[in-house]
Amino acid sequence: MATSLSDGRRSGLAQIAGHRLFWQIEGPPDGRPVLLLHHGLGSVRAWQKQIPALTSAGWRTVAYDRWGYGRSEARPAFSPNFLRNDASEAVQLLDELGLDRVCIVGHSDGGSLAILLAAEHPERVERLVLVAAHIDRESATLDGLRSLAQAIHTQPLKGGLRREHGPKADALAQAWVERWLDPALEELTLEPVLAGIRCPTLVIQGELDEHATPEHARRIARGIHGSQLWLIPGVRHTPMHEIPEPFNARLLEFLGPTIDPQSAGLVESSASGAMRRCARG
Repeated sequence: MATSLSDGRRSGLAQIAGHRLFWQIEGPPDGRPVLLLHHGLGSVRAWQKQIPALTSAGWRTVAYDRWGYGRSEARPAFSPNFLRNDASEAVQLLDELGLDRVCIVGHSDGGSLAILLAAEHPERVERLVLVAAHIDRESATLDGLRSLAQAIHTQPLKGGLRREHGPKADALAQAWVERWLDPALEELTLEPVLAGIRCPTLVIQGELDEHATPEHARRIARGIHGSQLWLIPGVRHTPMHEIPEPFNARLLEFLGPTIDPQSAGLVESSASGAMRRCARG
C-alpha cells in the first residue's frame, strides 16, 4: 500500500519475507535512483540531512526501515546471518518497487549490506558509497559495542531510540547489541566478497570512528579494485551527521559525473543541464 504526499513523496508498506517494511521515495520521478541503507540502530530518519541535498540535485532517493526498525514490523531477534538476510530483503524490496539498477549509500551495518548487494548482484548496482562499513569485528568494534551496550539503557540515547523506533526500541537495541557481541560472529568476514565488487566505489570513514580503526577502511578500499578512500580527520562514526555539508558535497561529486551506459532512459537534468540521470522506462 503506497501513499502519495502533496510534495511528491511516496511512502508505503511492502510485504517482504513475511513481514512489512516501511519505504519512502522522494525526488523527481525521472531522477536516478539512489538507495540509502541505514545503520544498526537507525531508520529512514538517519538520512534526513542527505535526502534534501540529493533530491535538490535531481536524485530520486529510496530509503526504508529495515525489519524491526522505525515504522517497519517488529523483529523478535537477529539471526547469525542477519546481514545476508537483510541484504536479500533489500533486493526483494527493489523488485517490489520496480527498481532494476540503483546507486547505493550504506552506513555501518547498512554499508555491510551494500557490500553484499554490490558483490552478489553486480548488475543491480551502478555506484557504491560505503560509510563506516564493517567487514568483520576487530578489537575497536568490540570496544565500541561494549560501550554502546551500556549507553542504550541511559539518556540521551535511550530516549532517542524510543523516538526513532517507538515501543519496540528497547528490545530492538538489546537484541542487536547482543547479536554483534555474540561469539558466534567471531568468524564473520566479508573481506572475501570485496573482490566481486566491480562498480565505482567510495569508501568513507572518520579517523576517530569508535567502532573501527582507519586500517579497517583501508582494508575495504584495498579489497575493491579502483575504489576511492576518504578518511576524515576529527570525525567519528557518523560523518553524514557530524559534517553534513562537506559530506553531501563529496557524495554528490562522486555520484554525479558518470552514468553506466547500460542504464535505461538517459535524460538531461533540467536542474543543471549537465547532470545526466537514469530514468526507469
